[in-house]
Amino acid sequence: MVETAAPEARSSTPLLALADQCVQCGLCLPHCPTYRLDATEAESPRGRIAYMKAVAGGQLSPTALGDLHLDHCLGCRRCESVCPAGVQYGALLAGARAGQFARKVPRATDRLRSWLMASPRSLRWLLNTYRVLYPLLPMTLRTLPRPAPGGPPIATTHGAEVAIFVGCVAGAYEPRTRAGLLQLLAAVGVKASMPDAQACCGTAAVHAGDELEARMLAGKNRAAFAGRTKVLSLASGCQETLAASLRGISEVEDALAFLEPHGSSLHFRSARGRRVALHLPCSQRSVPRSDGALRRLLAKVPDLELIDLPDTGCCGAAGLHMLKEPERAAALRAPLLQSLAKSGAQELLSANIGCRLHLANASSLPIRHPIEFLAEHLV
Repeated sequence: MVETAAPEARSSTPLLALADQCVQCGLCLPHCPTYRLDATEAESPRGRIAYMKAVAGGQLSPTALGDLHLDHCLGCRRCESVCPAGVQYGALLAGARAGQFARKVPRATDRLRSWLMASPRSLRWLLNTYRVLYPLLPMTLRTLPRPAPGGPPIATTHGAEVAIFVGCVAGAYEPRTRAGLLQLLAAVGVKASMPDAQACCGTAAVHAGDELEARMLAGKNRAAFAGRTKVLSLASGCQETLAASLRGISEVEDALAFLEPHGSSLHFRSARGRRVALHLPCSQRSVPRSDGALRRLLAKVPDLELIDLPDTGCCGAAGLHMLKEPERAAALRAPLLQSLAKSGAQELLSANIGCRLHLANASSLPIRHPIEFLAEHLV
């Protein structure tokens, strides 16, 4: 990003109030992936909050180095779960990045990514083209895994009880997952639809500090899901922003959490001989907290050998972080891949699409959404 002379676009008072909650105890430091990676105070929640507070209060002018440390934050919010003072780090980060966005001119690549994520049809066309050309591309241009072919149409079904949120990049990468969800819903007698006019959830825009685009995407989704009382989300990383956008319109629920109470209607064939590793994304731990529902559903699959991978911290995907900071993202991913290799698992299950794409870029094992695995074993 290029610095400009533009003033801050928002009042610093809310940021200062949030930052004042931090007592600088440092209990968050061992839980912060970037602090563990760099072992520097500037790459810790405490250090970033100090920078945010100084800028918001006018004691420090924003610097390129300070903003770089802020950009490195993954937004995993592991710090929130251990904070004794209840600091709302996610809200702090969003506010600080909105200030960043107001005073800087985004790079052309960032503007292109933003436009694509706000234009699902254009993004699907581009990713479908990428899928066709993938075998011909040099490794340096294979920044993402090859998208899956085909899938169920995105359409409206009359009399549907729930609507399915598709999202942006998932349109091309999750056709089998959506097909699996439709199978599981049919097995429990629930009709579903996928409204055509829906847009990106807006999480990437929030993380970038682009409040205008986040509001625009929220408006599109409010219009698309109007009249739908229940919306199911497949990506744990999308759920919080989507739920905020649809508040007062629709209730957003993790698809796994929705299915779990219907478990008595789901019957699965044996998975004998399958050794499967489970990855719990940061967003799944902190937002829908559907890991319990997921485990109970997987426990219904007879003879499944499920391996819990140790928590090595954020995998480094963090939305667009894996594209903007590939070397840092790879370093954060490495411990998880090492644990996966030692586990002897034949595949990996993860409920967030960003994590799956990032991990699949460096592993030859199948990496799928748990929904797809469950549907494959449905009787």
